[in-house]
Amino acid sequence: MSQTSIERLREYLAQLPPQAQALLMREFERALERGQDTAVATLVLEQLRKIVRNTEAEEAPPPRTDDLSRLLFHVLEPFLVEAGAPVRVGQIRRTSLHPIWQWLGRDGAPDKVSEFEAALARMPADSAGQVEALASKLQAVAADAIFELTGPGGGDKSRALARVGPPNVIEDLYAIGAVLQVRDAIATVSEKLPRFLRAFGDSQIAAVTSALNIPALQTPQMLPFALSMVVQRMTAPWQIIRLAIKIAASDDEIRVAATPYGAAVTIALHDLSRIAAILRMDIKRGHFDNVADNLKTLHDGVRGLRTELDLRNDSAWGKQLTSIRADISNALQSEIDSVPGRVRRILRQRPEKDIPPGARIDSTEVEETVALIDFVATCRNYASELAINEVTLRTYSDLQQYVERSTEQLVQSLRAADHKVRTYRQQQVQAAIRFCQVLFGDDYASLMSRAAENALTGERKSSRAS
Repeated sequence: MSQTSIERLREYLAQLPPQAQALLMREFERALERGQDTAVATLVLEQLRKIVRNTEAEEAPPPRTDDLSRLLFHVLEPFLVEAGAPVRVGQIRRTSLHPIWQWLGRDGAPDKVSEFEAALARMPADSAGQVEALASKLQAVAADAIFELTGPGGGDKSRALARVGPPNVIEDLYAIGAVLQVRDAIATVSEKLPRFLRAFGDSQIAAVTSALNIPALQTPQMLPFALSMVVQRMTAPWQIIRLAIKIAASDDEIRVAATPYGAAVTIALHDLSRIAAILRMDIKRGHFDNVADNLKTLHDGVRGLRTELDLRNDSAWGKQLTSIRADISNALQSEIDSVPGRVRRILRQRPEKDIPPGARIDSTEVEETVALIDFVATCRNYASELAINEVTLRTYSDLQQYVERSTEQLVQSLRAADHKVRTYRQQQVQAAIRFCQVLFGDDYASLMSRAAENALTGERKSSRAS
């Protein structure tokens, strides 16, 4: 989904009452647990949580919560990804939080957790400042417990780590401790960053560089998290590479990769790969509502990386970008190649003797084919950068020629069609006119619609005259 569409979604969700927002969050969380529509659920949940975070930050006092684990992990919200989503640098699996919370209460710092729970229970409902101070202390305790566990050690440490959770949780454990440790720096960056980064030019790059100039965030471990905060506010997330280019004072990938900000390129490539995966899944399921937005995002991102970075074909980044283009091309090409066959099945002028009585054309199939034709038309806008130029132009030209010829022939067939098959022929003409609307525009479709009406009227007059 493009940033414009995401902003429209966020504006709509922000207008909902808090109760409706909470209900939506619960329903989408359940959908994720069931594995249903994970892409949609993840997107909506992400926007809802951002709205809730902003609302809590702006309101005074914020609503009090009795969930100590939410207080502890609140600082991690900008970096969490849902179950099933691929994880890159600067991200943490949401599913890792629960087992780590259980470990803290069981082995990591059980006395401190019990102490904090008791302190929270004694606080009055309007003690927002005290709750925030309590959360900060708990985060410091959790960070210390995590670092003590993940520090150097022998076999006992290995067994203790195994008690925390499965390998994915262990993989996130140190990152969670690191983020909890620099919670104040993260809060400072969040306040300094512009709310929206629509055009990532020199002035905005300077503002972001200044906001990130905090020693605690300039480490290889923490910088990807700081960059993730920047990406979330960008209209075109791929432009995060401009920050790395500015720091390296060069577009040469070797010099960019030599700086800690090279992580920005890794983030941009990962996010393009994720969008490509969503695009493939949408095409596979026949969901074309967001295809145009995703195609534009991929087109702009691929072009941006290819033109603003001097990437070598045999480098890790160059190979990854080539792989993304190939994946997109393969997914689009196989679908584009299928469209002419679907059009021909609907518009093929079968002999009347081969049309059974009561034959009908499935309106759902017609609308699906209309969506596919529109999909091919959309691909033309991005064909060259996504390596589908030849197949797209050829297919679109073939569709235009075939649909124009078939529509004229079908209209003519209405004049002499036997009454037993006239309904079927009319449905074919209606389908052809829908296809013309996409391929040639409303004016041509209206012209053919009038021609079809005249053909039927002429046929009826001829019948009465005889």
